[in-house]
Amino acid sequence: MAIPPQAMPEQDAVERAHNMKEVALGYTAEMAKCEASRCMQCPTKPCMQGCPVAINIPGFLAKAAEGDFAGALKIIKSTSLLPAVCGRVCPQEKQCQKFCTMGKLLKDVDKSVAIGRVERFCADLARESNSEEPVTCAPKTGKKVAVIGSGPASITAAADCAKAGHDVTMFEAFHKCGGVLVYGIPEFRLPKAIVQHEVEGLQKIGVKIETNYCVGRTRKVADLIAKDGFDAVFVGTGAGLPKFMGIPGENLNGVFSANEYLTRANLMKAYLEGEADTPFWHGKKVAVLGGGNVAMDASRMALRLGAEKVYLIYRRSLEEMPARKEEVHHAKQEGVEFHMLENAKQILGDENGNVKGVECLKYELGEPDASGRRSPVAVAGSEFVLDADTVVVAVGNASNPLIPATTDGLEVNKRGNIVVNPETNMTSIPGVFAGGDIVLGAATVILAMGEGRRAAAGINAYLASK
Repeated sequence: MAIPPQAMPEQDAVERAHNMKEVALGYTAEMAKCEASRCMQCPTKPCMQGCPVAINIPGFLAKAAEGDFAGALKIIKSTSLLPAVCGRVCPQEKQCQKFCTMGKLLKDVDKSVAIGRVERFCADLARESNSEEPVTCAPKTGKKVAVIGSGPASITAAADCAKAGHDVTMFEAFHKCGGVLVYGIPEFRLPKAIVQHEVEGLQKIGVKIETNYCVGRTRKVADLIAKDGFDAVFVGTGAGLPKFMGIPGENLNGVFSANEYLTRANLMKAYLEGEADTPFWHGKKVAVLGGGNVAMDASRMALRLGAEKVYLIYRRSLEEMPARKEEVHHAKQEGVEFHMLENAKQILGDENGNVKGVECLKYELGEPDASGRRSPVAVAGSEFVLDADTVVVAVGNASNPLIPATTDGLEVNKRGNIVVNPETNMTSIPGVFAGGDIVLGAATVILAMGEGRRAAAGINAYLASK
C-alpha cells in the first residue's frame, strides 16, 4: 500500500490538442514493474469478476512485477486476443479495476492497480521488439467459416475458428479492416498501426480477408451457405446506425452524426488536408451533443480539425456522464468547454441552410430513472443560444440493420439486435452465429471480444458435431 500509483506519461495538453499523435505515452519497464508490484495477489481474485474474458489478472501482474513481461503476455493472450487495444480503450475503472482490493482499501478506484496500463506495456513491448510467440493452429478440418465484419468480435471469432483448423474468410464492407477500431476510435487514442498489426496476425494464421465486400448487398447470408459452401457464418456487423435527437434543424448543412464525423477523420484521414481526398466541414465553433466516449472523441477531434471553440452539451451533470473519467479529463485539459445540465432544443440555420447556432435549455436533476441515474428535467423559460457553425450528434447508435433486413428467418428483438442462444451465440438460423454490438447494442471492445470468443466456441462445437 506504500507503493505510489504510477501516473501515465502523456503529451502536453496544449500541444496534443493540435496533433493526432497518441496522448498517453505508455509506461517504462520500471514503471510497469512498480505498478504490477502493487497487486496484493488476493486469493479470491476479485478483479477477474470484472473482466468479460476472465483474464488471470493476478497471474499476469505477478509475472510483470518480476520483469517477465513475455510470461505476463502469454497469460493475457490465453484468453484475450487484443491486449494492446484493450489496454488503451477498455473502461478498466468500470470493469477489472472497479473490484480491485487496493482501490477499495484506499477508497478510490483511481488508486486501484492500473491493470490496463500494465497490459498495454506488455503487448507494446512484444510488438515493438518483434518477440511475440507464433500462434499454432490445429490440423485442417476441411470446414469453411465466413466472418462478416472485422471489428473486435469478428477478429476474435475469426482467430479462434482458424486456430481450430477451419478455413476462415472475413468479409469487410469498408476498404480497411478493424471495424469501430479504425472508423470510430481516433488515432490519438488508438494508433491504427496497432489495429493493422492485429489484422496481419490473422492473415498469418490463414484468415482470408475480402474488403469492399458488403454482405447483405454484394452477397446475402443465405448465399454464403447455399452457393459459396460455407459451413458456418458469424455475423459481427456492429452498432453502426447513428441515432438523432429528432429536433428541428437536424437537416441543416453542418450537422453530422458522430459516426460520419469520426469516420471521415479516422478511417478516411480527412485531417491530412492536402494529402487525403476526403472533404470535411471546416467548423470553427463546434457543438457536440452527448456525454459518452463517442462525444469525447468527436469533441477532441474537432479541436484537431481546426475548431477554435468546442462545446460539449450534456443534459445531466458530470457525475452522471457515462464517458470514461480519463477521456473527460483529457478533453477538459485540451480546452473543450463543458455545458452540463443543458440540452439542444433546436438547431438554428441561416438563409443558406447552414448552421448558425444551437438553442439550448437548462435542466435540473429530478428523481432517478429506471437505470438509477437521476432524470433531467427542463427548466421552463431557460432558453439561450450558443453560436455554432457545426453540430455533431453523439447520442448513441443502433444495431446495423442490413443483415436482419436481408436475411429471412433471422430473429431480432425490438431494438433490432440479433437474438442468439446465450450459451452458443447461434441465431434462429442453424449454422449462423452472431456476436458483439449487433447482439448487445453499443458496448465495449472487451465485451464484444467475449461475444466473439463464445460464438467461436459455439461454431467449433457445431462443426465438430457435423
